[in-house]
Amino acid sequence: MLVIGLTGSIGMGKSAVAAMMRERGIAVFDADAEVHRLYEGPAVSAIEKAFPGSSEYGRVNRQLLARQLAGDPEKFKALEAIVHPLVERAEREFLKSEAARGAKLAVLEIPLLFETGRDRMVDVTLVVSAPRDVQRKRVLERPGMTAEKLEQLLLRQMSDEEKRRRADYVVDTGGSLVETEAQLAHIIEGLMHRECKAFKRHWL
Repeated sequence: MLVIGLTGSIGMGKSAVAAMMRERGIAVFDADAEVHRLYEGPAVSAIEKAFPGSSEYGRVNRQLLARQLAGDPEKFKALEAIVHPLVERAEREFLKSEAARGAKLAVLEIPLLFETGRDRMVDVTLVVSAPRDVQRKRVLERPGMTAEKLEQLLLRQMSDEEKRRRADYVVDTGGSLVETEAQLAHIIEGLMHRECKAFKRHWL
């Protein structure tokens, strides 16, 4: 089974590309969705212990947590040390399940794939990208988003240029959905012939 790492900066269209892959019958594990699930229960006690006052009503309050994390890289590392192992455990279970059902491809959607060195644990990397003005327009249309918040988010992420340079494949989402689908179809066809090593090496 080929393990694909799907990534891209905020507003580049990862979710749209992930949905297209699911429509083709390829399972996608969403790391962000798993973090949301962990914040609703499984990771609450550990996060509250490390960041007192960051939870309420039995779940992590993301705004309260964000205030404690603001401008402190060391606190981000402490949070990641709690959350990342739990996410990785869920990813392992997902990949084992997909292998057991005979899947030829499985996708890990990881926003900070390169930043966290997780690209070493997949067979191929697929970066979703778009022109900077398109990215900015998409993100600023989100509820509660401001230019300042966007800049803060981008500071934590590797540049789009560097991600494109490191990628095995790039999907440009700056055009129409039809164009994006055509690119993805071509890439998937090529993936069927790639050598599969990552699953046995890193996930069993």
